[in-house]
Amino acid sequence: MIPESVTNIGDSAFTGCSSLTKITLPKNVTSISDYLFSGCSKLTSFTVTENITSIGDSAFNKCSRLANITIPESVTEIGSTTFSDCRSLASLTIPGSVTSIGGGAFCRCDSLTSVTIPDSVTTIGERAFSCCDSLTSVTIGDSVTTIGEWAFARCRNLTSVTIPDSVTTIGDWVFAYCGSLKNVTIGKSVSEIGKDAFKECNIDIIVCCPKIPPKIDDSFGKFENLIVPTGCEEAYANSDWGKYLE
Repeated sequence: MIPESVTNIGDSAFTGCSSLTKITLPKNVTSISDYLFSGCSKLTSFTVTENITSIGDSAFNKCSRLANITIPESVTEIGSTTFSDCRSLASLTIPGSVTSIGGGAFCRCDSLTSVTIPDSVTTIGERAFSCCDSLTSVTIGDSVTTIGEWAFARCRNLTSVTIPDSVTTIGDWVFAYCGSLKNVTIGKSVSEIGKDAFKECNIDIIVCCPKIPPKIDDSFGKFENLIVPTGCEEAYANSDWGKYLE
């Protein structure tokens, strides 16, 4: 047992403790430091208490048996690769207090099937949810302005996605190799879609809401149906978008 008098636990303190199955942090500890539980392969669940405000980089990286975790409203930041390679993590709620999700935060969480990113989040980091093979549903909050490169790449079972109106740029490779992705809605503020953003996606329908065609850079393969705002058909047909229509 860690005594209640402890206020800080340093980086990597429990890294590689492969027999650790359960732990309770003292109430005076306000942050989960970098790599704190990385590689604790027998840790199955963890409750982040309401005194915690931040979860550090790789804090639960490679906790391969971690199946569920509760994150309270006190947490404002999820660091880079925080839960990467948590291959048993099936249930997750990101609270409305979180404003940023770090790069690779949930990379290779193979059991995660759905994700709701709250309206409080403004930035989704690079590779944040890449290679989540079971992920079928993503809801992106209305305050996200930036989606980093490879953020949802190789999510092979993702079938549809809606980019909210708050997003202005879709980064390179964001949804690349999402082979089951059939339907995409692009919010009205998007002005640029990065290189290979939808590479090797089997898209049937794109609903593109901006009145001015977003700049694209080999962003798509061929697709059959493009729905654009009324009166903007000619602008899209005469832009680079025209070459992607079947």
